[in-house]
Amino acid sequence: RGGNSLDALPPGARIGTGSPRRAAQLRAAGRQLQIVPVRGNVGTRLRKLADGQVDALVLAMAGLSRLGLLDADTAPLDPSLLMPAPAQGVLAVECRADDPATAAQLKTLDHPPTRAAATAERGFLAALGAGCTTPAGALAELAAEPGTEPALRLSGLIAAPDGSAVIRAQTTGAASDADALGRRLAHILLQYGGAALLDHTPHGATDPRSHPHPGDSGVPSHPVRRPQFSLPTATTKDGN
Repeated sequence: RGGNSLDALPPGARIGTGSPRRAAQLRAAGRQLQIVPVRGNVGTRLRKLADGQVDALVLAMAGLSRLGLLDADTAPLDPSLLMPAPAQGVLAVECRADDPATAAQLKTLDHPPTRAAATAERGFLAALGAGCTTPAGALAELAAEPGTEPALRLSGLIAAPDGSAVIRAQTTGAASDADALGRRLAHILLQYGGAALLDHTPHGATDPRSHPHPGDSGVPSHPVRRPQFSLPTATTKDGN
C-alpha cells in the first residue's frame, strides 16, 4: 500500500505477518519496522491492508499467484532478506507404505533436485528439534557441474524472535547425502550460539571444529547483531 518494495516503506511502517520466522528476520533487517501479528486466510489479511490496519503484508507469493492476486503492489522478497522455511513451496503426494503399485506410479512425478533440496532442509529442521513456530530458515540449491556428482549448497539460519541476533551458516555437500548435510548444518548453528537462541542445547551434536568439512563456511563464533546478508538468490522451488 503506497509502494511496491520494502525499501519504499518509511521507518516505523507496520508490516503484517503471522510467521515468527518472517517477523524475526524483518526485525533483524534494521529498518525500524513494526510487526503486526495477523491471522486468517489471504482475503482476511488483504482486508486488513485495505482498511489501513497495516502498511504492508508478507504473504506466500506462490499462493497469491494461484489466486490471481499478483499486481503492481506486490514485490518478491529476496532470500537474502527473508530466508524461507525448510521445504517451503515443495509439493508432495503421499500414499500408503503398503501400496507399491501406487508408489511406482507416483515415482514418475518425482523431481530429484527438489527431493534433494527438501530432504536437506527437512534434515536441518529435524536436527534442530524445531517446528513451524521456530524462527529458523533453510534454503538448499542444486549446484551441478557437468561430469560431476550433483552438489547441494545449503544455507540456514536461527534467529532470536525479537531480531536482536541472527546466526547463519552455509555448507555444501553431495546431493545423495542431503539429509546428513542438513543435520550437519543444524549442528554447526547450534554449537555456535543457535542453541541459546532456541533456549535448548544440541542433542548428539559434535563440535564441528573437530570434524571440519571443506564445504562449511560462514560460521560465526557468536550471534551476529544486525547481520549482513549474502545468500544466493536463485531457487527452483515455488514460493518465498
